Amino acid sequence: MLVSAAVAALRQVLSPPLRRILWKSLGLTVGLLVLVWFALTRLINAFLIGHPISAQYPILDSVAFFLAGAGLFVALAYILPAVSILVAGYFLDDAAEIVERTDYPNEVPGRALPLAQAMFYALRFAGLALLVNLVALALFFVPGVNLIAFFGANTYLLGREYFEMAAARFRPLPEAGAMRRHHAPTVLAAGALLAGLMVVPVLNLLTPLFGIALMVHVHKGLSRERLLAPPAARPPLR
Repeated sequence: MLVSAAVAALRQVLSPPLRRILWKSLGLTVGLLVLVWFALTRLINAFLIGHPISAQYPILDSVAFFLAGAGLFVALAYILPAVSILVAGYFLDDAAEIVERTDYPNEVPGRALPLAQAMFYALRFAGLALLVNLVALALFFVPGVNLIAFFGANTYLLGREYFEMAAARFRPLPEAGAMRRHHAPTVLAAGALLAGLMVVPVLNLLTPLFGIALMVHVHKGLSRERLLAPPAARPPLR
């Protein structure tokens, strides 16, 4: 099921309706990251100009500024998941609706969360992603641990949040969380796929829209399995 869901999600992300949303979210994400990088490098430059060593050894000033800029570039790569999630969060319900309408035309579509609740959910998700990736950044210079920490944390986080976003269009949030826990292996496998995408430069910008499209298909597949299962094999979701 997961392979077919991933293929369907990739097809959706590259389709014209989702491509329009993709370009909007990419433009906003890249623009925001450029502004953050520009502001931080200007702050570093202002600090270096005012430092005594800058007047005595100008070459050190240039080297320090270059190293600081390169360091910020690495740091922004770790912050990217949170920024892209925050920006794309505004469009995720629209993307989910497109996937449901095109791939499940004979089924009742889900209901979008109220805007305030959706933005709160996106802010919570982005905050968790920022926290997780700042911890991973702190482990950047610990060989072996850094990549494992980044991949493991994002596997859980991305799987949990995107699945609950997709499921919450059809069921209350507590039930969406219970369903995610009940099908934890499948959700974690999907999260691992998203975490793998997250470590690929440039392609990681596709993660938000690919993630919601993937989890729409995963949620639909799990919901159908539950309906087709005998009543005795359908324990209540808690």
